[in-house]
Amino acid sequence: MASAAETARKAERDDIRKRWLLSAPALLIIFFAAAGPLGIVIVYSFLEPGSYGDVRWSFSTDAWVSVVLQRDIFDETLSIADAHVAIFWRSVTLSLATTVFAFIFGFPTAYFIATRPERTRALWLFLITIPFWTNLLIRTFAIQEVIRNEGLFNIVLLKLGLISTPIQIIYTDTAIMIGMIYVYLPLMVLPLYASMEKLDFRLVEAGYDLYATRFQVLRRIILPMVKPGIVAGSILVFIPSLGAYVTPRILGGGRNLMLGNLIELQFGQGRNWPLGASLSITLLIIVLAALLIYIRYAGTGARNHG
Repeated sequence: MASAAETARKAERDDIRKRWLLSAPALLIIFFAAAGPLGIVIVYSFLEPGSYGDVRWSFSTDAWVSVVLQRDIFDETLSIADAHVAIFWRSVTLSLATTVFAFIFGFPTAYFIATRPERTRALWLFLITIPFWTNLLIRTFAIQEVIRNEGLFNIVLLKLGLISTPIQIIYTDTAIMIGMIYVYLPLMVLPLYASMEKLDFRLVEAGYDLYATRFQVLRRIILPMVKPGIVAGSILVFIPSLGAYVTPRILGGGRNLMLGNLIELQFGQGRNWPLGASLSITLLIIVLAALLIYIRYAGTGARNHG
């Protein structure tokens, strides 16, 4: 029996060794393509900025301090970096608002598609994915042409006599939010549809048979059943919105910065690579926190609904 057990353990060790060897190429690619550059960014965040960009190889935590604090040039006292805090606040609030409005528009859209006959669902999904065929920059310029002062939105309102002067939307936080909702809406619709497609609509009919109102059916039956799709869609919208660069740059006019713009500014005109690296890691930490929330709630939803 002992020899049989030893043989089994040896076979298991050989199997594990073979799996590691087969995984080695993929692990190397992941390390050099992802972990390696990330490690460089982490190292840069603890160095001093060079005079013309780049870094000086001298350990410093000033970049991390400068994420939320600023040092007075005369007496070296620290105070809150109002500009950075404002950009953090704008990034988080706009990302949350984008996620909420994407859900408000995406939920009925996904429900509509899920309740269509099976032969037509593919067509509706095809229409939802069409925007992905176009470059993000082009889509952002398209929405700019709609909401600018001489754009379609203001022209229609002027023609209808509802306004006397164009509404200033472009180069505001509202413009950024509208652009991000337009860009990321499909990322909310698709996970919601995937959850609704599996929904047993006989439960909805049973709710109506038990004299439940539409709101009660929505709150007590539909929303709990599609919770994993809601969480997945929210994460898929919130994360890219938080790190958005192109949409805030164009629709914000370079004045309403978000985290992605602030990071680019430090690596570019600011020539402060350590601060840009520390801001990048801060953004990564926020994204990881959002992903952990997703894993927690998605796992809970999977356990509750089998």
